[in-house]
Amino acid sequence: MTGVPASAAGGSSAAKGAAAGATAAGAVPAAGAVSGASGASAVSGASGAVVSGVSGGDSGARSARGGKLTAAAVNQASVWNIANLLTMLRLLLVPGFVALMLADGGYDPAWRSLAWAAFAIAMITDLFDGHLARTYNLVTDFGKIADPIADKAIMGAALICLSALGDLPWWVTAVILGRELGITLLRFLVIRYGVIPASRGGKLKTLTQGVAVGMYVLALTGPLATLRFWVMAAAVVLTVATGLDYVRQAIVLRRQGIAEREAALEETEA
Repeated sequence: MTGVPASAAGGSSAAKGAAAGATAAGAVPAAGAVSGASGASAVSGASGAVVSGVSGGDSGARSARGGKLTAAAVNQASVWNIANLLTMLRLLLVPGFVALMLADGGYDPAWRSLAWAAFAIAMITDLFDGHLARTYNLVTDFGKIADPIADKAIMGAALICLSALGDLPWWVTAVILGRELGITLLRFLVIRYGVIPASRGGKLKTLTQGVAVGMYVLALTGPLATLRFWVMAAAVVLTVATGLDYVRQAIVLRRQGIAEREAALEETEA
């Protein structure tokens, strides 16, 4: 007794007997047919898997192509989104602001109030267009170029008008505009090494500048006129301080970029 179950033993004996009988009778092709059937089954399964894989890959490729086409269509259509429209509005407000600011010699309180309203709208749209673009994925190449131009255009127009009217010293206008243009140029110079992110100090500087210039646009007298002097002084200090900080960041970014390139070259040569 080997301990093998009777059913298994019987099945094994039957299989051996059938095989022996088939061999004796010259029925070897039957065994080949059986193995061929098994092979056919395997090939059929493999073929099905291949076809299924090809079909899935084809459909995946079509889906990827469709997704790319859809994304491209969305990007093309997004040029006229709400964020870009607000940027365009801010650009259109610049000549209107200048006309209102210089109307009737530039000293009429009524015209100056209208000019302040145009300036305030431009500053408010500056806050909203960037937020909308980032929140709803409306960032476009046009917005990247037009938004900073619109910001500097309205601020530069206000500062130049105030200095031309004698309300603001020219050196203040030179410091603020020089800083803005210099930092913009610096960003382009180090763009190959990375992007200098906007800091909290830079955002506070922009807010302080907007409040100070807005107070100068209005025909204020008395304590408010004194207050606007100190707000403008704070804006100038923040302008210089944040400008120096951007220069420091640009130097650090450039050094890091050069070091990384040298390390990559050394690894390539090794």
